[in-house]
Amino acid sequence: MNQPTHPSQTASSASLTEAKASTAATPIDLPQRRKARVHLIVGPVGAGKSTYALQLAQQHNAVRLNLDDWIAELFSQDRPHEDTMAWYIERTRRCLRQIWKISQSLIGVGTDVVLEIGLIQRHEREAFCAQIDEQAIDLTLYVLDAPRDIRRQRVQQRNAEKGATFSMVVPAEIFELASDLWQPPMAADCAGRDVRFVELE
Repeated sequence: MNQPTHPSQTASSASLTEAKASTAATPIDLPQRRKARVHLIVGPVGAGKSTYALQLAQQHNAVRLNLDDWIAELFSQDRPHEDTMAWYIERTRRCLRQIWKISQSLIGVGTDVVLEIGLIQRHEREAFCAQIDEQAIDLTLYVLDAPRDIRRQRVQQRNAEKGATFSMVVPAEIFELASDLWQPPMAADCAGRDVRFVELE
């Protein structure tokens, strides 16, 4: 024989059913992750990129990744006395691949990255920007430059003082070669991009 149901039990069961239905129908509001950005800094040796990168990283609460730091830490002790440029290019490519992997992971969790990774020639810069575009990642390109004599003096001073932005000694011949290779962005390179030409005091 069925036991009679007390009115309070019926009311309690109905309330529980309504609560479950209400919970199921109401989506949970999760905090929206901000869209992160790549801040790419380019310019010739001694233009002030490292100093500016430190400022940008602090301003945007970003992670700064510097190619020279990687080369110096991982490979400087193995640097040969001859055929230095070929040695450097190969290790630069390796580091750039890993830096980009790390950058993608940081962007994926909503963290900006500040990249100071060379790219002094137009074709290599465009290739790197293209892979950023392919993944629809926001990009700001900062271009720094200064007269060669001023940059030469800065590099000589940095080599001697080994201050906060020092990664490795830049020999005079490497400074001149890198300065000759520098290709600033042209108007066509800037079309459709957020490009900012920065003048440091």
